[in-house]
Amino acid sequence: MRILNFSISPYVLPVLSTLFWGSNMVIGRAVMAEMPPMALAFWRGIVGLLILLPFAWRYMSAQQALIRQHWLILLVLGALSVGGFNSFLYVGLQTTTATNAAILQSNMPILIIILGYFWFRQRVTHFQFMGILISTLGVLVIICQGSWQVLTHFQFNQGDVWVLGAVLIWAVYSLLLQWKPMDLHWLGFMGVIVILGVLVMLPFYIWEFMYSPRTWSPNLPTISSIIYVGIFPLIVAYICWNQAIFEIGAQKAGQFIHLIPVFGTVLSLIFLGEQLHYYHLIGIIFVVIGIYLALFWHKSVA
Repeated sequence: MRILNFSISPYVLPVLSTLFWGSNMVIGRAVMAEMPPMALAFWRGIVGLLILLPFAWRYMSAQQALIRQHWLILLVLGALSVGGFNSFLYVGLQTTTATNAAILQSNMPILIIILGYFWFRQRVTHFQFMGILISTLGVLVIICQGSWQVLTHFQFNQGDVWVLGAVLIWAVYSLLLQWKPMDLHWLGFMGVIVILGVLVMLPFYIWEFMYSPRTWSPNLPTISSIIYVGIFPLIVAYICWNQAIFEIGAQKAGQFIHLIPVFGTVLSLIFLGEQLHYYHLIGIIFVVIGIYLALFWHKSVA
């Protein structure tokens, strides 16, 4: 893949995606007290659309016949990715802890592999399973802060159900992405799914605006947060993720999801003033080893 005439390894793409998605969780937690969840998700989509549309419109116009032909799968992909995932995640973060959200989100690669096996009979290697277990262990070390007592007190609540729904939505989206019309330009594809995702969110945002007791005021923190999550976690991260799916497959790309809580931890240390502890380093080492085993080790021993 070439971006701005620079050659980029396909394995760098999901790393960039997870970096921006990890920052999305940090930003989301920081402004959640000032913005209702659907407001953040909806205006995030609007900002992304305003930035993307000038570049995508020419391809959408030129390939409108192809778009109409495949409107159903495009609607599903837009509803799942732009409309569903972050809406569920932001709603869940209202009533669940960051620890619970991180535990549930770390199950995404497992769901991708399981659903891929049952839906598409995709082959699963022993090293993939081993890599998943090791990287999952690294995530658990980080989120439980080196103490397994945190996991023994883990309990489901309403927020956990929403976050689990977000995890399932993204796993399904990653697998269904292979049904995207191959002749549709990636800019046209992004423009279409962002528009459809925003339209799916619109009635829910209107309902929240009319009936939710919470309101928000445009100010520097909220506006800057909306602009950031509209550019990087939405546009840039989705482009990198979609391209990674096509180049290395959903199963391999899914292993990088474990980097989201890792990046979230590092960014929290930098921007929220949290301290670095030994379990952060141990967890990151396990995650890196697990991803290496799942992606590359079977090639080395073949």
